[in-house]
Formats: sequence, structure tokens, C-alpha cells
Amino acid sequence: MFSRSKQPPIKSLIAEGSRIEGNVHFTDGLRIDGEVVGDVRAGSDKPGLLVISASARVEGAVYADHVIVNGHINGPLHAGTMLELQPKARIAGDVHYKTLEMHQGATICGKMVPADTVVEEKPPLKLASSKQ
Repeated sequence: MFSRSKQPPIKSLIAEGSRIEGNVHFTDGLRIDGEVVGDVRAGSDKPGLLVISASARVEGAVYADHVIVNGHINGPLHAGTMLELQPKARIAGDVHYKTLEMHQGATICGKMVPADTVVEEKPPLKLASSKQ
């Protein structure tokens, strides 16, 4: 009845207690329960699902099509299609998204930039002069 695009399967896991130092590139789906120090990026050929659980911490930029966050991110986040921020989500960095779902309790310390935002250029103001 309702059409909802099918999410890619989660095929990879960074388990709780694990620490990855360096950039992580993945296809399909990735769940992070541990810690990543470096950028996390989904492959550009397919939409990617990234789940950052309550026990997870990412120190770096995050790029994926659909991102679900319930842990900590220290860096910019780019969600191509959908961003879901669950109650324990803590983000310190700018957030770029197309669609946003934010639960009560989630926090963002940074700019929120919707994907379809067009910045309107305003002409400079000229002060009226009484001498003329």
C-alpha cells in the first residue's frame, strides 16, 4: 500500500570494543557499535545504509545515503536521502540532509543544511540621504 524503498542489507559490522583508525569505505549496509577514527563513506554506485548505535563513536566525516544515528559523531554528516536521529544521538559538526527525522533528546552542535536549500542573494541596502 505505501511504497517505501527497500533498504540495503547490513553486511558489515564494527563491533563494540573495536577501534578502527583510518577511513572506512563500504557498500550496502554497515553497522557501527565500536569506534572509528577517520571518515566513513558509502560507495557511490549504490545507496548505502549506515547505522551508528548508541555505543558507537565516529571521529570524522560521515557520508551515506540513509543514516541512522543513536551514538556520537564528531565531524560533518552528509545523508543523501534520509537522516534519522534517535534519542541518544550526539552530533558535533554540520549536518547535510534531504529528509530528517529527529527524536526528542537528540542533539546537534553545528549547522543544519537541507539539500534543497537555495540561498537567496539579497541586494545591499542603501541608506537614504537627506542631502540631495
